Amino acid sequence: MNKYKNLAFNTIVFTIGSFGSKLLSLLLNNLYTKNISPAELYTKTLVETLALFLIPVFTFSLGEAVIRYGLDNRYDKTKIFTTTSLLSIAGLLLMTLFVPLIHLIPFFSSLDSYTPLLIVYIFASSFRAQCSQFVRAREMVKLFSLDGIFTTLMLLIFNIIFISHLGLGVKGFMLSTILSDLCSAVFLFLSAGLKKYLNINAFSFSLGKVMLRFCIPLIPTTVMWTFTGFSDQLFIGGMKGECDAGIYSAAAKIPNLISMLSTIFFQAWNMSAITENESKDRDVFYEKIYGAYEAVLFIGSAFLILLIKPVSALMINYSVFPEYSKAYIYTPLLIAAALFTCLDLFLASIYTATKHTVNAFVTIFAAFILNIILNTVLIPVMGIQGAALATFLSYFLCFVIRIADARRFVPFRYNPYLSFWGTSLILLMCFFTITRPDYYIIPEIILTVLVTVIFIVRLIPFFNSIIKRLKKESC
Repeated sequence: MNKYKNLAFNTIVFTIGSFGSKLLSLLLNNLYTKNISPAELYTKTLVETLALFLIPVFTFSLGEAVIRYGLDNRYDKTKIFTTTSLLSIAGLLLMTLFVPLIHLIPFFSSLDSYTPLLIVYIFASSFRAQCSQFVRAREMVKLFSLDGIFTTLMLLIFNIIFISHLGLGVKGFMLSTILSDLCSAVFLFLSAGLKKYLNINAFSFSLGKVMLRFCIPLIPTTVMWTFTGFSDQLFIGGMKGECDAGIYSAAAKIPNLISMLSTIFFQAWNMSAITENESKDRDVFYEKIYGAYEAVLFIGSAFLILLIKPVSALMINYSVFPEYSKAYIYTPLLIAAALFTCLDLFLASIYTATKHTVNAFVTIFAAFILNIILNTVLIPVMGIQGAALATFLSYFLCFVIRIADARRFVPFRYNPYLSFWGTSLILLMCFFTITRPDYYIIPEIILTVLVTVIFIVRLIPFFNSIIKRLKKESC
């Protein structure tokens, strides 16, 4: 199948699966803000973030190796699945000794009572991730997408039971996630016939070393990426209180709509980036795909900022905790940050495909340091808005470094002027939404149209490539 057609097919399949799961996620955020106070929502975010810290550390980020080597036909899939599974289990068993000590860290002292559930939460999440990544590596994209809908539906049902009806709050959320992840893992294990790929005799020390050498730089990269995205809430919680941190957490969920656009495309793109890494016209392929990807993100971000008030009202329930009603004010800059986060991930796929994972670490390290400095300086002065600005500037810096560095390995053409004007217009939209002058919706509409007109041309080469290929194959 032609590379553009293959990418388009995978994107459509992921879109169908992701649209359903993300739509259900909207209902979940509304459910959380209706039943969980801002302070408790901050605790929920602490649990999620701590898991995001611990999983890559104790599973050695082997999920990335499952994709990278699983899509490479030179490696035996049974060896890959068995080796990564056993190494992950060994790491997770080691984790059980560490988690009970979490409460000694000041930021996480409030999670002491959640320790047993946290251990099970991480095991279930890791089990599901291992099965899910291997299904992707086998290019079973339809099953992967179906699982996305199934898992989110299970999560919604369990949340309704444990949070809405039983009122278990954060513990209800953890139980819901554990059960939905286990349902997903069992579903994938049985549907994809993963049992035949699990053979203890297939464990390979040599392959394990190769994959660990690939993954080790990704561990601090993932940890710092997670911290950069969450440090704002830690700083707000420490400087302004848990209530403000919870409001910020609610606001940070809305940019997930931009991440949804990215995730749908990125799941398909990451597979294509690996399989097409050795192709002759690789650079042209990257140029067209990046142009289309950038266009969709800028246009999507502009429309989301324009519609932020109605979207916020849909995703955040103000009826029980009215404190959430002002969350939308802090969202525009977070949308801009999400835009560049998505572009950063695209460029990170170059590091993965070309096996330069150390560069991914170095580039996010710069953003990590800047984020800490800016949070320290801006939050005391600007409050929650200062944290949002710090997040945007950190991911923007990461983008600037990566767009220069990653193109040394895949030298695709890039138009910096287009990015400059697009970023300027998006930031101007953020200014109008945050300050809300009289009739501010008029310039917002004009700016949205301008962004759309500027970037729509970037979509044309991508679609032309697909159309030409389809016409050629039909002849």
